[in-house]
Amino acid sequence: MTRRLISSGSPYEAQIGYSRALVDGEWIFVSGTTGFDYASMSIPEGAAAQAEQCWRNIERALADAGATLADIVRVHYIVPTREDFHAAMPVLAKVMGPVRPAATMICAGLLDERMRIEIEVTARVRAAA
Repeated sequence: MTRRLISSGSPYEAQIGYSRALVDGEWIFVSGTTGFDYASMSIPEGAAAQAEQCWRNIERALADAGATLADIVRVHYIVPTREDFHAAMPVLAKVMGPVRPAATMICAGLLDERMRIEIEVTARVRAAA
């Protein structure tokens, strides 16, 4: 298989030089995804609402790659504060609870002060047996 790039249409991708996702064989690498709605370039307030938008963005990228949320094998959560992680936990549990991938939570500053969570995932789609 060849390497394939997937774009969300966000202007940041061209400005910074990255893709929303990259498909390499059976592996799909989804870049750190924030709660921006790329159609309106708006971001909701609060970690929970942003987490919901993150998952919509990730789900769209995975679909473009021929995968679903169930194919996620690794997730990284990046939040500016512990409180943001706790606020987003119900959303994260709802989406990833059935999948239960390997996961890491990191507290770190994010690029835009409005951002309360960033989610990065790795997925693997295996060929049918």
